[in-house]
Amino acid sequence: MDITQPQPGRADALDAAAREAVYRTILSRRDVRGEFLPDPVSQAQLSRILLMAHHAPSVGFMQPWDFILIRDRSVKEQVHALFDRANAEAAMMFEDSKQATYRALKLEGILESPINICVTCDRERAGPVVIGRTHIPFMDLFSSVCAVQNLWLAARAEGLGLGWVSILDNAALRKLLGIPAHIVPVAYLCIGHVKGFHERPELEKCGWRQRLPIGDLIHFDRWQGHHRNAPLLSRLQRDQDAIEDGTFLSSRLA
Repeated sequence: MDITQPQPGRADALDAAAREAVYRTILSRRDVRGEFLPDPVSQAQLSRILLMAHHAPSVGFMQPWDFILIRDRSVKEQVHALFDRANAEAAMMFEDSKQATYRALKLEGILESPINICVTCDRERAGPVVIGRTHIPFMDLFSSVCAVQNLWLAARAEGLGLGWVSILDNAALRKLLGIPAHIVPVAYLCIGHVKGFHERPELEKCGWRQRLPIGDLIHFDRWQGHHRNAPLLSRLQRDQDAIEDGTFLSSRLA
């Protein structure tokens, strides 16, 4: 059956193998920093991941994103200098107990990755009044973030690593890349082939933060509502435990 064609009545889910592939991609996605290889990314792979980003949802179908592809070593070095300055400032914001751990972390792969991509948001693309942005004006920024997530998952499906460098002065980055004043740099990404993917997020592995229990983040009917759905909370905990012990994909998709 062609899963792209609508079926009568209730919409069909993807088959089990396709669902497993989607969930595996989500669960194995990592923020890559120190594992990049110098091998070039093929034009076919780059085309696919950019198209998946371009097919992200967007408020009012405004498609506010642009993608600046950066391969030039001298441009990367200038961006890396921006990161170094911002990173030094960021380190001083943490208490002594965490500052040493922070300084030991590698938080970017700007020079090591063969391709850097800056994803932007053109807030004027669809005019002053946009369907869906009338009351939440930053929905266009959220749309560009959706494009980043699509690109990230597509890269992981292609076996490519992606790292989001968020320790940057956006105004300085805009000036360096010649981005017009009305366009917002949303994400600076490093992309390339990698030695491998960490089993767990690096910040979790090093003890910086642990994943929160999903049950603590679910509310019913209103914030801290009194009527809790015990069967759902129980199922959520079992599924989260299965993710942690590596059995989710093989046992929990029914």
